[in-house]
Amino acid sequence: MILLAVAGLGAARALATQAARQDAGATPAAGTSAAATRSTDAAPGSTTQESGRAADPDFDFFSDQPLAPKDLVELPPEKSRWLTVGGPAGLFVLFFVVMGVFWWMVPFKVSTQSIELHDFPTGVKRGLALALCLFGIAFCFGASEIWYQLQLHGSAEAYFAQMSLGKLIAFTHAHLFGFTTSFLIIGIPFSMQFNHVWQYQWIFPIGLAASLTDVLSWWGLKYLAPTFEWVAMFCGVMFSASYLYMLIALLRVLWFPELLFVSDRDYRQRVEEREARAQEARFDEGDF
Repeated sequence: MILLAVAGLGAARALATQAARQDAGATPAAGTSAAATRSTDAAPGSTTQESGRAADPDFDFFSDQPLAPKDLVELPPEKSRWLTVGGPAGLFVLFFVVMGVFWWMVPFKVSTQSIELHDFPTGVKRGLALALCLFGIAFCFGASEIWYQLQLHGSAEAYFAQMSLGKLIAFTHAHLFGFTTSFLIIGIPFSMQFNHVWQYQWIFPIGLAASLTDVLSWWGLKYLAPTFEWVAMFCGVMFSASYLYMLIALLRVLWFPELLFVSDRDYRQRVEEREARAQEARFDEGDF
């Protein structure tokens, strides 16, 4: 574990150094004046005008004459299917491998440790319900940001193409912390509230694994192939569905305690209590 931690820190340092060099090369020198910057920005337009004036008016675009080497535009070679298909497929496999590893290392068992949100103090229930609402609002704003960037840049590929390495590092850092924190705050009470339902014990880890795979797909989109967008879409659906399911389930328990679901731990007991109360209400004092 120590060797893995040291290797991870070394890789992070090398990545940060590379990002700093790229950003330093793209940043104008400190002594560069605004006028020089403006003249540099204006250079492409003036060059275009000069080339337009210097262009041969007798040039025939439909002739069979070969173009001069200086007029040729070399296109990048087509990317291999090992990248365009194998890369996203490998990331899909990684998602299921992560889930399989944790299924093998942490097998399901009915835990004796549980919580019952109905029994929490009123202040805790109110604060937790408000926190869940704020997380839901933040989730909606995050979804609107995705839509905004797609409308602005046209595609996820174009959005990540214009992003510098340094910004992608910061983007990854912020989202990994954000995903982990939000899933922890919602996933732990959800998993403990429904600790007796083995299917529900998958929802929390599935959301986290999808979040990790989603972040990795951004690097594939920028540096490998646009087909990694399929991985991003799949993982976005997976972590969104798991997150919203846990959020709504907790709000249902906090806001509507009388609304019973079969998945509730005390479902049978509360149904029997309701039936007993209904049976008692059928008779008045003195009927017997």
